Amino acid sequence: MNSWLKEFKDFAMRGNVVDLAVGVVIGGAFGDIVKILVDKIFMPVVSLATTLGAKDLGAFYFEIGAVKLGVGEVVSSIIKFVIIAFCLFLVVKGMNYLKTMIATGEIPPPAEPAADVKLLTEIRDLLKNRPVQA
Repeated sequence: MNSWLKEFKDFAMRGNVVDLAVGVVIGGAFGDIVKILVDKIFMPVVSLATTLGAKDLGAFYFEIGAVKLGVGEVVSSIIKFVIIAFCLFLVVKGMNYLKTMIATGEIPPPAEPAADVKLLTEIRDLLKNRPVQA
């Protein structure tokens, strides 16, 4: 049983799993921001422009006999998808640009600490790991 717990701990704390969890949480928060931006800023403007003053594009529909075709909801969903996809595209493009700048040396990596700082860090680590004397 103990080996199962150790194996699970090793799996759960592996870098890829932790990175994925952080990505999911940040992605969820980013998704909420984009959803509010789309619902409260972009869609009212699109609704005003496309339905001549209607407050909600989703309310735009065609009636053919007894059948009601919700064209507005479909168009609204397509517009939301395009806006969200474009926002994600900009984020990924920005990240790729930064990675390229770092790889080509346009953004230099952080400088190595000075020799005296390295020495002080080693001393601190040695003192921290020293057993406590009574």
